[in-house]
Amino acid sequence: MTTKRKIAVAIADDHTMFRKGLRALLEDFSFVGQVYEAGNGQELLDLLEKANPIPEVILLDMQMPVMDGLEATERVKAQYPDLKILILSMQDDENFILHMIEKGINGYLLKNAEPDELEKALLTIQTKDFYFNENLSQITLRALMGKTKKLTPAFNKGDFSDRELSILGLICREYTTAEIADMLNISHRTVEGHRNTLLEKTGSRNVAGLVVFAIKNGIIQI
Repeated sequence: MTTKRKIAVAIADDHTMFRKGLRALLEDFSFVGQVYEAGNGQELLDLLEKANPIPEVILLDMQMPVMDGLEATERVKAQYPDLKILILSMQDDENFILHMIEKGINGYLLKNAEPDELEKALLTIQTKDFYFNENLSQITLRALMGKTKKLTPAFNKGDFSDRELSILGLICREYTTAEIADMLNISHRTVEGHRNTLLEKTGSRNVAGLVVFAIKNGIIQI
């Protein structure tokens, strides 16, 4: 999996040595261009106001002074809804990860992950809009299924066209926009249009939110 163009990335973490090491690692990735640094959420917001080019992905720590990762996620998603957030944390609590997905994050990576996995996560987020490795996916799904048993699904099949449900199913199976377009013999723009409609109808912030909605409402089976 490769990308021809270079992307700008921002790191928000209060541990200087970790941040500098992460920057050096990112700069070794062929698809990463500009790398920005911030020591907390407020510094990140200040950075985003001035950055040129604006970063496409933020690597965000959760525990930071001044403004932590949770508040930073809420503020960034409110001001820059298309900007992708990859959480870096040592915390693997299933309910917390699910909570952050509902806040709109695009991925979650443990800080002890190997460099190859970070590279894979960034590339996957670029093509599929979200990344959770197999272990975290299973952790999150367990939490989600536990919540699902306690919820009354808000899903009304009549609210969705057959094509929308078909595309939602393919999105949940991690097919890219290009792959879905080829499979259904429709244009990329048409797929994007259906995806935007799905986001609006489900109240989801991004593709990860669509997957959560689909599981909660039994649209896909796991």
